[in-house]
Amino acid sequence: MRTALAAARNLLKAWLLLIGVCGGLGLIGWGLGGLRLASLFICFGLLVAAAVYWNLDRAALGMVGARELAAAEAPLLQSTVERLAARARVAKPRLYLFPDGHPRVASAGRGPRVSSLAVSAGFLSIMSPAELEGVLAHELAHVRNRDVMTQTIAVVLAGALVESSRIGGWIQRWLLFVLGPVAAAFVHLLLSPSREFAADQAAAVICESPHGLADALLRMEQAGELVEFSGSPVTEPLYTVNPFAEKGLAGMFVTHPPVEERVRRLRELDPDWREKLRAA
Repeated sequence: MRTALAAARNLLKAWLLLIGVCGGLGLIGWGLGGLRLASLFICFGLLVAAAVYWNLDRAALGMVGARELAAAEAPLLQSTVERLAARARVAKPRLYLFPDGHPRVASAGRGPRVSSLAVSAGFLSIMSPAELEGVLAHELAHVRNRDVMTQTIAVVLAGALVESSRIGGWIQRWLLFVLGPVAAAFVHLLLSPSREFAADQAAAVICESPHGLADALLRMEQAGELVEFSGSPVTEPLYTVNPFAEKGLAGMFVTHPPVEERVRRLRELDPDWREKLRAA
């Protein structure tokens, strides 16, 4: 029931966004040239929305520099994702790779039937099997809840807004001062930190334990501090753990709750974990 409600909320957000964008374009067209131009602007908005929708994952993962893995590459990752996707009742996502050493995972796409998942070489090198499963299950929970659709739309559109400041020439910095907060407000309007807590809980159910994901979150945060990373901060919602320093422009786009709080909630799903650890 909770999954169905989350998916319905995300679909509603997507429809409201489409209606809002097309309505805004229609008003602009009406003001410039009456009904005919308004109709043309609305049709243009629908065509652009359709193009973005059908290429959501490719657009988002292209922004972060991931390349698609061939079916024969990373067989352990391929088999693990296939098995967890069956448990989560979603289609197996297309798999992508970040070639660098920063430990991170990202997901993008339209929902349970069409999605993509990207992992970094650094992530694969440091995760234990249980930790790997926990993080992958977390991202598959986003796919099942259709969080992946709203966060991908938010990233693509916010990225377009921020990048449009580059056409400003000598006023580029001033444009960024205006468009950056607008893009950040748009992202926060669509995305709530509660989606991460819900995906964490769903991952614990899929893996039948919350501890793999809890350990992975701590490891990713600690290891990430040791590896240099740079990228567009508008892509922050795509990742399992925020890889950006929370300052300046990057601080505006933080949508993830603190890792410590996520780990605390995961441990509370198995309150006797300390006693079990001592007994082991």
